[in-house]
Amino acid sequence: MARAQFVWLHRWVGLLMAGFLLLEGITGSLLAYRRSLEELVAPQLFIAHRPDSPPLPLATLAERAEVLAPEARVGYFWVDDRQAVMRMLPRIKPSVAGSAPLAYDHLFLDPWTGRELGRRRDGDLSQGRLNLVPFIYQLHMNLALGEAGTLVLGIVALAWTLDCFTGFYLTLPLTVSGFLRRWKPAWSVKYPASAIRVNHDIHRASGLWLWPLLFVLGWSSVMFNLPAVYEPVTGKLFDYRSDFELLKGLPLHPNPVPRLTWQDAERRGAKLMERVAAHDRFKVLRPYGMAYIAEFGVYTYAVASDANIEANGWATSLWLDGDTGELVSVDTPRQQPSGNLVGLWLRALHFADIRDSLFYRLLVCVLGLVVAALSITGVYIWLRKRSAKAFVHGRDERAVTL
Repeated sequence: MARAQFVWLHRWVGLLMAGFLLLEGITGSLLAYRRSLEELVAPQLFIAHRPDSPPLPLATLAERAEVLAPEARVGYFWVDDRQAVMRMLPRIKPSVAGSAPLAYDHLFLDPWTGRELGRRRDGDLSQGRLNLVPFIYQLHMNLALGEAGTLVLGIVALAWTLDCFTGFYLTLPLTVSGFLRRWKPAWSVKYPASAIRVNHDIHRASGLWLWPLLFVLGWSSVMFNLPAVYEPVTGKLFDYRSDFELLKGLPLHPNPVPRLTWQDAERRGAKLMERVAAHDRFKVLRPYGMAYIAEFGVYTYAVASDANIEANGWATSLWLDGDTGELVSVDTPRQQPSGNLVGLWLRALHFADIRDSLFYRLLVCVLGLVVAALSITGVYIWLRKRSAKAFVHGRDERAVTL
C-alpha cells in the first residue's frame, strides 16, 4: 500500500473516531482519580479512616447489609479504609418464581460500625450528583448505552489499535539514509511557527512520545469491549485461557440457598488463603471482599496481597463450595497463564492502578487529555487542509472564468 493510501486511511479513521476518542479521553482523565472525585461529589458515602482500630469482619458486614435491606441479598462486596461497597441483588424466595425489582443496586456501609452510609442505583442521574461518577464510568465503558455501546466502543478500540501502527508508520522518514537525523524532528514541536504547523507537530510528537501507552489503552479497550477479537489474538501469542475454559471442569452447580453462612465461608476462606499464600510465597495484606455466586453455588473470598498488580481488585481470591466449604478454585497472579497475566496488567494500566502509584495515576490522567488533544488537533489539521484545498480550487475556477 502506497504511503498516500496510509495517509488517507489515517485521516478518515481518525475523523470517524474523533468524537468517541474525545469523550473517552476526557472521561478517562477524570476516572484516573475516580475515588477522589467520588469523595468530592458524594462525601456522604465515605467515613474518616480509623487506622488505630480494625474494621468489622467481612461476614459481619455482609450480614449487616442483609439486615438493613431484608428485601435483598448481597451478591458481592469489597471493603477499603473509608467504605464497604455492597452489590445488592433481589432476594429470591425458594417458593416464589422471580423477584421484585430493587430501587437501588449498591449499599454503602461504615466498615467499622456497619452503619448505613447510603444507597444508589449506579448511573441513575435522577439521584443527582450521588451518581455522577458512576454515570461518567458508564459513559467511558459503554457510552451509557449498555451492550450496544459496548459493541460500538469495541469497534472504535480495534480501529484505534490498528491506527496506532498507521500513525507510527507515517512519522518515519521516507528513506533510511540519515534515518535518525530525519526522524528527530517528528519528536518535537517547532515553535514559533504557524498554527497549522504547531498543531501538526503536537499531533505527531505527542503520539510518538506516548505511543506505547496509547496502544495499551486501545488494546485493553478491545479486551473489555470486543473479546471475540481479543481472545483469539491473545491465544495465538500467549498461553491464554478464556473464562469458559477456566470454568470448564469445575464442580459448579446452581444453589440459591447455600448451607454455609457468610461467617462459615469467611473462616474457611481465610484458612485456605493462608495455605495458598504459604505455597505461592506471597503476603496477605488484608481481607478485601467476598461474594456468593448462586449460579455456580460458590463463595468467593478475596484478599489484598503483595502479589497483586492493582491495589484493589479480586486478583488474589479463591472459590469455596457453598454447601461443603471445599476448595473449588484458586486465582492468584502467580498461578495465571501468561496470557491471563497480560490481561491483569492491561486492566491495571487502563484503570490507572499499578499498586496505587500516584505517579502512574497522574500519567494516565494526562494521557486522557492527550487522547482528547490528538482528536482535536487531528480534526483541526483536516479542516485547515480542506479549507486550503477549497481556496485553491476556487482560485483556479476564477482563473479559468477570466
